[in-house]
Amino acid sequence: MPGIETPGQGVDGGELAGPDLARAALQAAREQSAAKRKSRGAAGKPGKLRTARRRRGWTGAGPDDRDPQPLGRLAARIAKDQGWTEHLSGGQVFARWNSLVGEEIAEHTKPVQLKEGELTVQAQSTAWATQLRLLQRQILKRISDGVGRDVVKRIKVQGPAAPSWRHGPRHVSGRGPRDTYG
Repeated sequence: MPGIETPGQGVDGGELAGPDLARAALQAAREQSAAKRKSRGAAGKPGKLRTARRRRGWTGAGPDDRDPQPLGRLAARIAKDQGWTEHLSGGQVFARWNSLVGEEIAEHTKPVQLKEGELTVQAQSTAWATQLRLLQRQILKRISDGVGRDVVKRIKVQGPAAPSWRHGPRHVSGRGPRDTYG
C-alpha cells in the first residue's frame, strides 16, 4: 500500500536501516499492544480499559527487614540469634587487654583463658602475680566498664610457668633429671 509504512520498508517502498528501522519496529509494537488492550474488553464502565494491578513484593514507606542494612547491625543480629554474644564479648577482653588494664600491667601480664566468667591471667613474675591479686577489684571494674557487666566475674592469677622437662612424644614417668644428681 502506498503511503503506509511497514516494519522494514519505508514510505517510498525502500528498505529501512538504522534509526528508521528501530522507530518503525517500536511503532508496530505500540500498535500491537494497543490492539491487545482493546481486545481484552472493558472492566466496569463501557469505554474504560481495564487496568491490571498486581501487588508487588516491595516494601512500603516504613522500614522493613528486607531493606538494605548496615553490615555491623546485621552481624550483631546474627551473633544474638546464634548465641555468640558471650563469646564475642569474651574475645573483646583478649583483643583490648592493653586498653582495659593499662600499658604497664599489660606489659607484664597476658590473659590466657576465659571460661564461665573466670579470667585466667598469667603474670611475668611472682611479684607481678602478687600485684595483680592486690589490684583484682580495680581490674574487674575496668573490664566491666570497657566490655560489659558479667563478662568477667573472677580473675585467677597464675605466676610464671615453670620449664617443662618433657621433650618429644615419649615420656617415662618419674622424678625426671633430678634423680640423677645424687
